[in-house]
Amino acid sequence: MIYGLIVFLVLLAIIVVPQFKNHPKGLAILFGTEMWERFSYYGGRALLILYMTASVTGQNPGLNMSVEEAAALYALYVSGVYMTNLPGGWISDKILGARNSVFWGGIIIAVGNLLIGLTASKTGFYTGLLFNAVGTGLLKPNVSTMVGSLYKPGDSRRDSAFSIYYMGINLGAFFAPLITGYFGQNIKWQYGFVAVAIGMVLGLILFKWGGRFLGEAGLKPTAVPEGVANPTTRLLKKSLLYLTLFIALMAGLHWFGWYRLSIRRLSDIMGSALIIIPLVYFFYLFTRGGFDPDEKKRIVAIIIFYLAAALFWGAFEQAGSTLTLFADRNTDNTLFGTPFPSSYWQSVNSMWILILSPLFALLWFTLAKKKREPSTPFKFVLGLFFVGLGFLLLVPAAKISAGGVEKVGIIWLLCTYFLHTVGELFLSPVGLSAMTKLAPERIVGQMMGIWFMGASLGNWIGGRVGGLFETYPVNQIFFYVFVFSAASALILLILTPWTRRLMGEVK
Repeated sequence: MIYGLIVFLVLLAIIVVPQFKNHPKGLAILFGTEMWERFSYYGGRALLILYMTASVTGQNPGLNMSVEEAAALYALYVSGVYMTNLPGGWISDKILGARNSVFWGGIIIAVGNLLIGLTASKTGFYTGLLFNAVGTGLLKPNVSTMVGSLYKPGDSRRDSAFSIYYMGINLGAFFAPLITGYFGQNIKWQYGFVAVAIGMVLGLILFKWGGRFLGEAGLKPTAVPEGVANPTTRLLKKSLLYLTLFIALMAGLHWFGWYRLSIRRLSDIMGSALIIIPLVYFFYLFTRGGFDPDEKKRIVAIIIFYLAAALFWGAFEQAGSTLTLFADRNTDNTLFGTPFPSSYWQSVNSMWILILSPLFALLWFTLAKKKREPSTPFKFVLGLFFVGLGFLLLVPAAKISAGGVEKVGIIWLLCTYFLHTVGELFLSPVGLSAMTKLAPERIVGQMMGIWFMGASLGNWIGGRVGGLFETYPVNQIFFYVFVFSAASALILLILTPWTRRLMGEVK
Protein backbone atom coordinates (compact mmCIF):
# COMPACT_ATOMS: atom_id res chain seq x y z
CA MET A 1 0.00 0.00 0.00
CA ILE A 2 2.79 2.44 0.91
CA TYR A 3 4.56 1.71 -2.36
CA GLY A 4 1.32 2.30 -4.24
CA LEU A 5 0.84 5.71 -2.63
CA ILE A 6 4.44 6.64 -3.42
CA VAL A 7 3.90 5.71 -7.08
CA PHE A 8 0.70 7.77 -7.05
CA LEU A 9 2.46 10.86 -5.75
CA VAL A 10 5.37 10.43 -8.16
CA LEU A 11 2.96 10.16 -11.11
CA LEU A 12 1.15 13.29 -9.98
CA ALA A 13 4.44 15.17 -9.70
CA ILE A 14 5.98 13.98 -12.98
CA ILE A 15 2.99 13.68 -15.31
CA VAL A 16 0.31 15.99 -13.97
CA VAL A 17 1.82 18.98 -12.18
CA PRO A 18 3.71 20.43 -15.19
CA GLN A 19 0.45 20.36 -17.19
CA PHE A 20 -1.04 23.16 -15.09
CA LYS A 21 1.47 25.73 -16.27
CA ASN A 22 -0.26 28.70 -17.92
CA HIS A 23 -3.67 27.59 -16.62
CA PRO A 24 -5.78 29.18 -13.84
CA LYS A 25 -5.13 27.76 -10.37
CA GLY A 26 -8.79 26.84 -10.20
CA LEU A 27 -8.19 24.09 -12.78
CA ALA A 28 -5.98 22.22 -10.29
CA ILE A 29 -8.75 22.48 -7.67
CA LEU A 30 -11.41 21.08 -10.02
CA PHE A 31 -8.95 18.43 -11.27
CA GLY A 32 -8.45 17.21 -7.69
CA THR A 33 -12.15 17.37 -6.83
CA GLU A 34 -13.16 15.25 -9.83
CA MET A 35 -10.23 12.88 -9.29
CA TRP A 36 -11.47 12.11 -5.77
CA GLU A 37 -15.09 11.84 -6.92
CA ARG A 38 -14.08 9.29 -9.59
CA PHE A 39 -11.94 7.57 -6.94
CA SER A 40 -15.12 7.26 -4.90
CA TYR A 41 -17.27 5.95 -7.77
CA TYR A 42 -14.85 3.49 -9.36
CA GLY A 43 -13.49 2.33 -6.03
CA GLY A 44 -16.96 1.39 -4.84
CA ARG A 45 -18.00 -0.04 -8.21
CA ALA A 46 -15.01 -2.38 -8.23
CA LEU A 47 -16.35 -4.09 -5.10
CA LEU A 48 -20.09 -4.08 -5.78
CA ILE A 49 -20.73 -7.31 -7.68
CA LEU A 50 -18.14 -9.19 -5.59
CA TYR A 51 -19.53 -7.94 -2.27
CA MET A 52 -23.14 -8.65 -3.24
CA THR A 53 -22.41 -12.25 -4.34
CA ALA A 54 -20.00 -13.12 -1.52
CA SER A 55 -21.20 -15.69 1.02
CA VAL A 56 -22.40 -14.56 4.44
CA THR A 57 -20.08 -17.14 6.01
CA GLY A 58 -16.33 -16.94 6.30
CA GLN A 59 -13.91 -14.27 7.50
CA ASN A 60 -15.17 -11.61 5.08
CA PRO A 61 -18.95 -12.07 4.74
CA GLY A 62 -20.90 -10.48 1.90
CA LEU A 63 -24.60 -10.09 1.11
CA ASN A 64 -25.05 -13.62 -0.32
CA MET A 65 -27.16 -12.49 -3.30
CA SER A 66 -27.55 -14.63 -6.39
CA VAL A 67 -25.66 -13.41 -9.44
CA GLU A 68 -28.97 -12.61 -11.16
CA GLU A 69 -30.24 -10.47 -8.27
CA ALA A 70 -26.88 -8.77 -7.79
CA ALA A 71 -26.61 -7.98 -11.50
CA ALA A 72 -30.13 -6.47 -11.52
CA LEU A 73 -29.24 -4.21 -8.58
CA TYR A 74 -25.88 -3.36 -10.15
CA ALA A 75 -27.65 -2.40 -13.41
CA LEU A 76 -30.17 -0.28 -11.49
CA TYR A 77 -27.40 1.55 -9.63
CA VAL A 78 -24.88 2.26 -12.41
CA SER A 79 -27.61 3.37 -14.82
CA GLY A 80 -29.11 5.57 -12.11
CA VAL A 81 -25.75 7.24 -11.51
CA TYR A 82 -25.75 8.53 -15.09
CA MET A 83 -29.49 9.21 -15.29
CA THR A 84 -29.36 11.58 -12.29
CA ASN A 85 -26.99 13.84 -14.26
CA LEU A 86 -30.05 15.30 -16.05
CA PRO A 87 -31.99 16.52 -12.97
CA GLY A 88 -28.68 17.34 -11.28
CA GLY A 89 -27.75 19.76 -14.05
CA TRP A 90 -31.23 21.29 -13.98
CA ILE A 91 -31.13 21.82 -10.18
CA SER A 92 -27.76 23.51 -10.57
CA ASP A 93 -28.98 25.79 -13.37
CA LYS A 94 -32.22 26.80 -11.67
CA ILE A 95 -31.69 26.58 -7.91
CA LEU A 96 -28.28 25.86 -6.33
CA GLY A 97 -25.64 26.96 -8.79
CA ALA A 98 -22.78 24.70 -9.85
CA ARG A 99 -20.56 25.32 -6.82
CA ASN A 100 -23.20 24.47 -4.22
CA SER A 101 -24.30 21.49 -6.29
CA VAL A 102 -20.76 20.09 -6.32
CA PHE A 103 -20.31 20.57 -2.58
CA TRP A 104 -23.64 19.09 -1.50
CA GLY A 105 -23.34 16.32 -4.06
CA GLY A 106 -19.99 15.36 -2.54
CA ILE A 107 -21.48 15.40 0.97
CA ILE A 108 -24.29 13.06 -0.14
CA ILE A 109 -21.78 10.69 -1.82
CA ALA A 110 -19.61 10.55 1.31
CA VAL A 111 -22.64 9.83 3.49
CA GLY A 112 -23.79 7.13 1.07
CA ASN A 113 -20.49 5.27 1.21
CA LEU A 114 -20.33 5.60 4.99
CA LEU A 115 -23.81 4.08 5.22
CA ILE A 116 -22.57 1.08 3.22
CA GLY A 117 -19.29 0.84 5.12
CA LEU A 118 -20.50 1.34 8.68
CA THR A 119 -23.92 -0.34 8.74
CA ALA A 120 -23.01 -3.70 7.09
CA SER A 121 -26.71 -4.34 6.39
CA LYS A 122 -28.83 -4.60 3.25
CA THR A 123 -30.90 -1.58 4.30
CA GLY A 124 -27.75 0.53 4.73
CA PHE A 125 -26.42 -0.83 1.45
CA TYR A 126 -29.54 0.07 -0.55
CA THR A 127 -29.79 3.51 1.06
CA GLY A 128 -26.10 4.15 0.47
CA LEU A 129 -26.40 3.31 -3.23
CA LEU A 130 -29.37 5.69 -3.54
CA PHE A 131 -27.35 8.47 -1.87
CA ASN A 132 -24.41 7.80 -4.19
CA ALA A 133 -26.58 8.05 -7.31
CA VAL A 134 -28.22 11.31 -6.19
CA GLY A 135 -24.92 12.85 -5.10
CA THR A 136 -23.15 11.92 -8.32
CA GLY A 137 -25.96 13.52 -10.33
CA LEU A 138 -25.37 16.79 -8.49
CA LEU A 139 -21.57 16.72 -8.56
CA LYS A 140 -20.35 15.21 -11.82
CA PRO A 141 -21.96 17.39 -14.52
CA ASN A 142 -21.36 20.59 -12.59
CA VAL A 143 -17.62 20.13 -12.07
CA SER A 144 -17.30 19.91 -15.85
CA THR A 145 -19.38 23.07 -16.23
CA MET A 146 -17.09 24.94 -13.84
CA VAL A 147 -13.98 23.92 -15.77
CA GLY A 148 -15.42 25.64 -18.84
CA SER A 149 -16.37 28.70 -16.72
CA LEU A 150 -12.70 29.33 -15.88
CA TYR A 151 -12.04 30.37 -19.49
CA LYS A 152 -13.51 33.16 -21.59
CA PRO A 153 -15.07 32.31 -24.97
CA GLY A 154 -12.39 31.74 -27.59
CA ASP A 155 -9.63 31.03 -25.05
CA SER A 156 -7.22 28.63 -26.79
CA ARG A 157 -6.40 26.94 -23.46
CA ARG A 158 -9.91 25.48 -23.06
CA ASP A 159 -9.29 22.20 -24.98
CA SER A 160 -6.02 21.66 -23.13
CA ALA A 161 -7.82 22.25 -19.81
CA PHE A 162 -10.37 19.52 -20.52
CA SER A 163 -7.57 17.13 -21.54
CA ILE A 164 -5.90 17.72 -18.17
CA TYR A 165 -9.26 17.33 -16.42
CA TYR A 166 -9.83 14.00 -18.21
CA MET A 167 -6.46 12.86 -16.90
CA GLY A 168 -7.72 13.51 -13.37
CA ILE A 169 -10.75 11.30 -14.01
CA ASN A 170 -8.55 8.43 -15.11
CA LEU A 171 -6.01 8.83 -12.31
CA GLY A 172 -8.83 8.53 -9.78
CA ALA A 173 -10.30 5.55 -11.65
CA PHE A 174 -6.88 3.88 -11.85
CA PHE A 175 -5.87 4.06 -8.19
CA ALA A 176 -9.30 3.54 -6.61
CA PRO A 177 -9.66 -0.23 -7.25
CA LEU A 178 -6.07 -0.82 -6.14
CA ILE A 179 -6.75 0.77 -2.75
CA THR A 180 -10.35 -0.32 -2.18
CA GLY A 181 -9.62 -3.81 -3.52
CA TYR A 182 -6.78 -4.21 -1.03
CA PHE A 183 -8.93 -3.21 1.95
CA GLY A 184 -12.21 -4.70 0.71
CA GLN A 185 -11.09 -8.14 -0.49
CA ASN A 186 -8.06 -8.71 1.75
CA ILE A 187 -9.47 -7.38 5.03
CA LYS A 188 -13.19 -6.50 5.08
CA TRP A 189 -15.61 -5.39 2.35
CA GLN A 190 -16.88 -2.44 4.37
CA TYR A 191 -13.36 -1.00 4.76
CA GLY A 192 -13.24 -0.49 1.00
CA PHE A 193 -16.38 1.66 1.09
CA VAL A 194 -15.07 3.64 4.07
CA ALA A 195 -11.89 4.27 2.05
CA VAL A 196 -13.85 5.79 -0.85
CA ALA A 197 -15.85 7.92 1.59
CA ILE A 198 -12.57 9.27 3.00
CA GLY A 199 -11.42 10.00 -0.56
CA MET A 200 -14.58 12.00 -1.26
CA VAL A 201 -14.12 13.97 1.97
CA LEU A 202 -10.55 14.81 0.90
CA GLY A 203 -11.95 16.05 -2.41
CA LEU A 204 -14.48 18.25 -0.60
CA ILE A 205 -11.81 19.73 1.68
CA LEU A 206 -9.73 20.58 -1.39
CA PHE A 207 -12.78 22.06 -3.14
CA LYS A 208 -13.70 24.28 -0.19
CA TRP A 209 -10.12 25.38 0.44
CA GLY A 210 -9.56 26.18 -3.22
CA GLY A 211 -12.76 28.18 -3.64
CA ARG A 212 -10.68 31.37 -3.63
CA PHE A 213 -9.09 30.27 -6.91
CA LEU A 214 -12.39 29.64 -8.70
CA GLY A 215 -13.45 33.27 -9.02
CA GLU A 216 -17.15 33.60 -9.86
CA ALA A 217 -17.35 30.17 -11.50
CA GLY A 218 -20.48 28.34 -10.39
CA LEU A 219 -21.46 30.75 -7.61
CA LYS A 220 -24.95 31.51 -8.91
CA PRO A 221 -27.61 29.64 -10.87
CA THR A 222 -27.64 30.35 -14.60
CA ALA A 223 -29.46 33.59 -15.31
CA VAL A 224 -32.17 33.36 -17.96
CA PRO A 225 -32.89 36.64 -19.79
CA GLU A 226 -36.35 38.03 -19.07
CA GLY A 227 -38.91 37.07 -21.66
CA VAL A 228 -36.85 34.19 -23.06
CA ALA A 229 -38.80 30.94 -22.97
CA ASN A 230 -37.24 27.50 -23.00
CA PRO A 231 -39.64 25.09 -24.74
CA THR A 232 -38.18 22.07 -22.98
CA THR A 233 -38.66 23.50 -19.48
CA ARG A 234 -42.38 22.81 -19.76
CA LEU A 235 -41.63 19.25 -20.91
CA LEU A 236 -39.24 18.74 -17.99
CA LYS A 237 -41.79 19.98 -15.45
CA LYS A 238 -44.44 17.66 -16.88
CA SER A 239 -41.98 14.76 -16.84
CA LEU A 240 -41.13 15.38 -13.17
CA LEU A 241 -44.84 15.55 -12.33
CA TYR A 242 -45.58 12.28 -14.13
CA LEU A 243 -42.54 10.63 -12.53
CA THR A 244 -43.69 11.70 -9.05
CA LEU A 245 -47.19 10.37 -9.71
CA PHE A 246 -45.76 7.08 -11.03
CA ILE A 247 -43.53 6.62 -7.97
CA ALA A 248 -46.50 7.35 -5.68
CA LEU A 249 -48.64 4.84 -7.60
CA MET A 250 -46.02 2.08 -7.42
CA ALA A 251 -45.42 2.75 -3.72
CA GLY A 252 -49.16 2.53 -3.07
CA LEU A 253 -49.53 -0.74 -5.00
CA HIS A 254 -46.58 -2.19 -3.08
CA TRP A 255 -47.93 -0.97 0.27
CA PHE A 256 -51.33 -2.63 -0.25
CA GLY A 257 -49.74 -5.80 -1.62
CA TRP A 258 -51.27 -5.52 -5.10
CA TYR A 259 -47.90 -5.35 -6.88
CA ARG A 260 -44.81 -6.40 -4.97
CA LEU A 261 -41.70 -4.45 -5.97
CA SER A 262 -38.40 -6.31 -6.08
CA ILE A 263 -34.89 -5.43 -7.13
CA ARG A 264 -35.41 -7.13 -10.48
CA ARG A 265 -38.73 -5.35 -11.11
CA LEU A 266 -37.23 -1.97 -10.19
CA SER A 267 -34.34 -2.70 -12.54
CA ASP A 268 -36.81 -3.61 -15.31
CA ILE A 269 -38.67 -0.33 -14.76
CA MET A 270 -35.38 1.58 -15.01
CA GLY A 271 -34.51 -0.16 -18.28
CA SER A 272 -37.95 0.63 -19.73
CA ALA A 273 -37.61 4.29 -18.69
CA LEU A 274 -34.19 4.54 -20.33
CA ILE A 275 -35.73 3.38 -23.61
CA ILE A 276 -38.98 5.37 -23.44
CA ILE A 277 -37.65 8.76 -22.24
CA PRO A 278 -35.25 9.39 -25.16
CA LEU A 279 -37.91 8.23 -27.65
CA VAL A 280 -40.43 10.70 -26.21
CA TYR A 281 -37.83 13.45 -26.13
CA PHE A 282 -36.75 13.00 -29.76
CA PHE A 283 -40.41 12.81 -30.85
CA TYR A 284 -41.01 16.08 -29.00
CA LEU A 285 -38.07 17.74 -30.75
CA PHE A 286 -39.39 16.78 -34.19
CA THR A 287 -43.01 17.74 -33.55
CA ARG A 288 -42.76 20.72 -31.18
CA GLY A 289 -39.14 21.85 -31.27
CA GLY A 290 -39.46 24.34 -34.12
CA PHE A 291 -36.31 23.20 -35.92
CA ASP A 292 -35.62 23.79 -39.60
CA PRO A 293 -34.93 20.87 -42.02
CA ASP A 294 -31.12 21.08 -41.69
CA GLU A 295 -31.35 21.01 -37.89
CA LYS A 296 -33.68 18.01 -38.04
CA LYS A 297 -31.17 16.17 -40.23
CA ARG A 298 -28.47 16.76 -37.64
CA ILE A 299 -30.81 15.53 -34.90
CA VAL A 300 -31.34 12.29 -36.87
CA ALA A 301 -27.54 11.90 -36.98
CA ILE A 302 -27.48 12.43 -33.20
CA ILE A 303 -30.09 9.67 -32.78
CA ILE A 304 -27.90 7.28 -34.79
CA PHE A 305 -24.86 8.10 -32.64
CA TYR A 306 -26.95 7.81 -29.47
CA LEU A 307 -28.07 4.28 -30.37
CA ALA A 308 -24.55 3.24 -31.39
CA ALA A 309 -23.12 4.63 -28.14
CA ALA A 310 -25.73 2.84 -26.01
CA LEU A 311 -24.84 -0.47 -27.69
CA PHE A 312 -21.13 0.23 -27.24
CA TRP A 313 -21.48 0.99 -23.53
CA GLY A 314 -23.69 -2.07 -23.13
CA ALA A 315 -20.69 -4.20 -24.08
CA PHE A 316 -17.94 -2.03 -22.60
CA GLU A 317 -19.53 -1.56 -19.17
CA GLN A 318 -19.59 -5.28 -18.50
CA ALA A 319 -16.21 -4.52 -16.96
CA GLY A 320 -18.01 -4.16 -13.63
CA SER A 321 -20.25 -7.21 -14.03
CA THR A 322 -19.45 -10.10 -16.42
CA LEU A 323 -15.73 -9.38 -16.69
CA THR A 324 -15.39 -8.87 -12.93
CA LEU A 325 -17.00 -12.26 -12.28
CA PHE A 326 -14.77 -13.86 -14.93
CA ALA A 327 -11.71 -12.25 -13.33
CA ASP A 328 -12.74 -13.46 -9.88
CA ARG A 329 -13.80 -17.03 -10.74
CA ASN A 330 -12.02 -17.98 -13.95
CA THR A 331 -8.70 -16.10 -13.91
CA ASP A 332 -5.46 -16.93 -12.10
CA ASN A 333 -4.88 -13.53 -10.52
CA THR A 334 -1.14 -13.69 -10.00
CA LEU A 335 1.63 -11.46 -11.34
CA PHE A 336 5.16 -12.88 -11.26
CA GLY A 337 3.97 -15.42 -8.70
CA THR A 338 2.33 -12.80 -6.45
CA PRO A 339 -1.47 -13.02 -6.04
CA PHE A 340 -3.61 -9.87 -6.24
CA PRO A 341 -7.34 -9.16 -5.61
CA SER A 342 -9.61 -9.61 -8.63
CA SER A 343 -10.96 -6.07 -8.15
CA TYR A 344 -7.57 -4.77 -9.33
CA TRP A 345 -8.73 -5.51 -12.88
CA GLN A 346 -10.97 -2.45 -12.66
CA SER A 347 -7.83 -0.29 -12.90
CA VAL A 348 -6.60 -1.74 -16.18
CA ASN A 349 -8.86 0.28 -18.48
CA SER A 350 -7.67 3.55 -16.93
CA MET A 351 -4.06 2.35 -17.19
CA TRP A 352 -4.51 1.78 -20.94
CA ILE A 353 -6.28 5.16 -21.26
CA LEU A 354 -3.33 6.99 -19.67
CA ILE A 355 -0.90 5.15 -21.96
CA LEU A 356 -2.87 5.32 -25.22
CA SER A 357 -4.53 8.77 -25.05
CA PRO A 358 -1.39 10.70 -26.10
CA LEU A 359 -0.82 8.21 -28.96
CA PHE A 360 -4.38 8.68 -30.23
CA ALA A 361 -4.06 12.47 -30.00
CA LEU A 362 -0.90 12.24 -32.12
CA LEU A 363 -2.64 9.86 -34.54
CA TRP A 364 -5.58 12.21 -35.16
CA PHE A 365 -3.26 15.19 -35.51
CA THR A 366 -1.09 13.38 -38.06
CA LEU A 367 -4.03 12.05 -40.08
CA ALA A 368 -5.80 15.42 -40.04
CA LYS A 369 -2.62 17.06 -41.34
CA LYS A 370 -2.61 14.60 -44.25
CA LYS A 371 -6.42 15.02 -44.66
CA ARG A 372 -6.92 11.29 -44.06
CA GLU A 373 -8.65 11.34 -40.67
CA PRO A 374 -11.61 8.90 -40.58
CA SER A 375 -15.12 10.35 -40.42
CA THR A 376 -17.05 10.43 -37.14
CA PRO A 377 -19.43 7.57 -38.15
CA PHE A 378 -16.49 5.37 -39.16
CA LYS A 379 -14.79 6.00 -35.80
CA PHE A 380 -17.99 4.77 -34.16
CA VAL A 381 -17.84 1.67 -36.37
CA LEU A 382 -14.28 1.00 -35.19
CA GLY A 383 -15.30 1.54 -31.56
CA LEU A 384 -18.06 -1.05 -31.79
CA PHE A 385 -15.81 -3.48 -33.67
CA PHE A 386 -12.96 -3.32 -31.14
CA VAL A 387 -15.20 -3.74 -28.11
CA GLY A 388 -16.71 -6.82 -29.78
CA LEU A 389 -13.27 -8.12 -30.69
CA GLY A 390 -12.30 -8.01 -27.01
CA PHE A 391 -15.14 -10.40 -26.18
CA LEU A 392 -14.31 -12.68 -29.10
CA LEU A 393 -10.79 -13.00 -27.69
CA LEU A 394 -12.24 -14.29 -24.41
CA VAL A 395 -14.31 -17.06 -26.02
CA PRO A 396 -11.46 -19.65 -26.05
CA ALA A 397 -10.38 -18.50 -22.57
CA ALA A 398 -13.90 -19.13 -21.27
CA LYS A 399 -13.90 -22.60 -22.83
CA ILE A 400 -10.57 -23.43 -21.16
CA SER A 401 -11.86 -22.31 -17.77
CA ALA A 402 -15.35 -23.78 -18.09
CA GLY A 403 -16.78 -24.35 -14.63
CA GLY A 404 -13.90 -22.47 -13.04
CA VAL A 405 -11.89 -25.67 -12.56
CA GLU A 406 -8.94 -24.58 -14.69
CA LYS A 407 -8.13 -20.88 -14.48
CA VAL A 408 -6.59 -18.90 -17.33
CA GLY A 409 -3.65 -16.49 -17.18
CA ILE A 410 -3.94 -12.72 -16.90
CA ILE A 411 -2.85 -12.13 -20.51
CA TRP A 412 -6.40 -12.86 -21.75
CA LEU A 413 -8.07 -10.09 -19.77
CA LEU A 414 -5.12 -7.76 -20.25
CA CYS A 415 -5.51 -8.00 -24.04
CA THR A 416 -9.31 -7.72 -23.82
CA TYR A 417 -9.09 -4.50 -21.82
CA PHE A 418 -6.54 -3.18 -24.33
CA LEU A 419 -8.98 -3.78 -27.20
CA HIS A 420 -11.86 -2.25 -25.24
CA THR A 421 -9.81 0.85 -24.46
CA VAL A 422 -8.90 1.24 -28.13
CA GLY A 423 -12.62 1.07 -28.90
CA GLU A 424 -13.38 3.65 -26.19
CA LEU A 425 -10.81 6.09 -27.59
CA PHE A 426 -12.31 5.72 -31.06
CA LEU A 427 -15.84 6.43 -29.82
CA SER A 428 -16.13 8.28 -26.49
CA PRO A 429 -14.24 11.57 -27.08
CA VAL A 430 -15.46 11.67 -30.68
CA GLY A 431 -19.05 11.24 -29.50
CA LEU A 432 -18.78 14.14 -27.05
CA SER A 433 -17.38 16.34 -29.80
CA ALA A 434 -20.12 15.25 -32.25
CA MET A 435 -22.88 16.16 -29.78
CA THR A 436 -21.59 19.72 -29.42
CA LYS A 437 -21.10 20.15 -33.18
CA LEU A 438 -24.38 18.66 -34.39
CA ALA A 439 -26.83 19.87 -31.76
CA PRO A 440 -28.77 23.06 -32.57
CA GLU A 441 -27.27 25.81 -30.44
CA ARG A 442 -30.26 26.22 -28.14
CA ILE A 443 -30.25 22.55 -27.05
CA VAL A 444 -26.51 21.75 -26.80
CA GLY A 445 -26.75 21.19 -23.04
CA GLN A 446 -29.75 18.91 -23.45
CA MET A 447 -27.93 16.86 -26.10
CA MET A 448 -25.09 16.31 -23.63
CA GLY A 449 -27.71 15.07 -21.18
CA ILE A 450 -29.06 12.70 -23.83
CA TRP A 451 -25.50 11.46 -24.42
CA PHE A 452 -25.31 10.55 -20.73
CA MET A 453 -28.68 8.82 -21.08
CA GLY A 454 -27.05 6.59 -23.73
CA ALA A 455 -24.29 5.78 -21.24
CA SER A 456 -26.94 5.09 -18.61
CA LEU A 457 -28.78 2.65 -20.91
CA GLY A 458 -25.47 0.98 -21.79
CA ASN A 459 -24.58 0.57 -18.11
CA TRP A 460 -27.99 -0.99 -17.49
CA ILE A 461 -27.51 -3.46 -20.37
CA GLY A 462 -24.01 -4.33 -19.16
CA GLY A 463 -25.26 -5.02 -15.67
CA ARG A 464 -28.17 -7.19 -16.75
CA VAL A 465 -26.00 -9.27 -19.09
CA GLY A 466 -23.84 -9.99 -16.04
CA GLY A 467 -26.89 -11.65 -14.49
CA LEU A 468 -26.61 -14.43 -17.09
CA PHE A 469 -23.16 -15.48 -15.82
CA GLU A 470 -24.44 -18.51 -13.88
CA THR A 471 -27.33 -19.27 -16.25
CA TYR A 472 -25.51 -19.68 -19.58
CA PRO A 473 -22.02 -20.90 -20.52
CA VAL A 474 -19.66 -17.93 -20.26
CA ASN A 475 -18.10 -18.60 -23.67
CA GLN A 476 -21.57 -18.31 -25.24
CA ILE A 477 -22.22 -15.00 -23.49
CA PHE A 478 -18.94 -13.60 -24.78
CA PHE A 479 -19.57 -14.89 -28.29
CA TYR A 480 -23.07 -13.40 -28.48
CA VAL A 481 -21.80 -10.04 -27.23
CA PHE A 482 -19.20 -10.13 -30.02
CA VAL A 483 -21.83 -11.02 -32.64
CA PHE A 484 -24.16 -8.25 -31.45
CA SER A 485 -21.36 -5.65 -31.41
CA ALA A 486 -20.00 -6.72 -34.80
CA ALA A 487 -23.50 -6.70 -36.34
CA SER A 488 -24.08 -3.19 -34.95
CA ALA A 489 -20.76 -2.06 -36.40
CA LEU A 490 -21.69 -3.51 -39.80
CA ILE A 491 -25.11 -1.79 -39.83
CA LEU A 492 -23.50 1.53 -38.88
CA LEU A 493 -20.88 1.04 -41.60
CA ILE A 494 -23.65 0.61 -44.17
CA LEU A 495 -25.35 3.75 -42.84
CA THR A 496 -22.12 5.79 -42.80
CA PRO A 497 -22.58 7.57 -46.20
CA TRP A 498 -26.15 8.56 -45.27
CA THR A 499 -25.07 9.65 -41.78
CA ARG A 500 -22.34 11.85 -43.23
CA ARG A 501 -24.92 13.52 -45.48
CA LEU A 502 -27.14 14.15 -42.46
CA MET A 503 -24.15 15.74 -40.73
CA GLY A 504 -23.47 17.96 -43.74
CA GLU A 505 -20.03 16.47 -44.32
CA VAL A 506 -20.88 15.35 -47.87
CA LYS A 507 -23.58 16.42 -50.33
